[in-house]
Amino acid sequence: MSDTPETSPADLPAIEFSSPGRFAVRNPASAAPPAERWEPAPFRLGEHEPLERFEHPQEARAHALALLQQARRTLCLHSPDLESWLYHHSSIQEACTRFLLANPRNRLRILVGDSAQAVRNGHRLISLSRRLSSNCLIRRLNPDYPKEDDAFLLADDQGLLLRPKPAQPAGYACYRAAGRVRQLQARFEQAWDTSLSDPDLRSFLL
Repeated sequence: MSDTPETSPADLPAIEFSSPGRFAVRNPASAAPPAERWEPAPFRLGEHEPLERFEHPQEARAHALALLQQARRTLCLHSPDLESWLYHHSSIQEACTRFLLANPRNRLRILVGDSAQAVRNGHRLISLSRRLSSNCLIRRLNPDYPKEDDAFLLADDQGLLLRPKPAQPAGYACYRAAGRVRQLQARFEQAWDTSLSDPDLRSFLL
């Protein structure tokens, strides 16, 4: 037997315990805040006659959104690269989605010069063409077909937004310009007839 006396629990020194206090688990804030909603220009398609010139991106966005929201039959977009600053936004995507779902005959056709950057960025209109592929169509401009270097959006047979130099935001919008829309529509149809399927878009859609 050991000669060491046994120590009872009562003889042990008290152990002090300090609580670290309350703690909370905090999830990191979202890296990208919700996109601010755009406001459309206050003009009525088919009613407002004056030509509206603009110089700044926010003005171009307001006119584009107004035309997209008010179109009832056809939308045609002719763009060098799907201009993300103008068309890659939730307000634009929402307006196009509502237009396409409003009537199964509604059509959004897009002619693009180079879609590579838009594909890499996950452009909203490309995503929309994947979801609603029967009435949202994107094709590539034929590089062998003569073309002008402007960018334009046509809404039904009355509305248009045109920017003569796509690298700059400046241009003009018309809400009641059947003659001018008819001319641009003819150009669009000719370019559409010679357009090509886009391998960049095919890889995105797959």
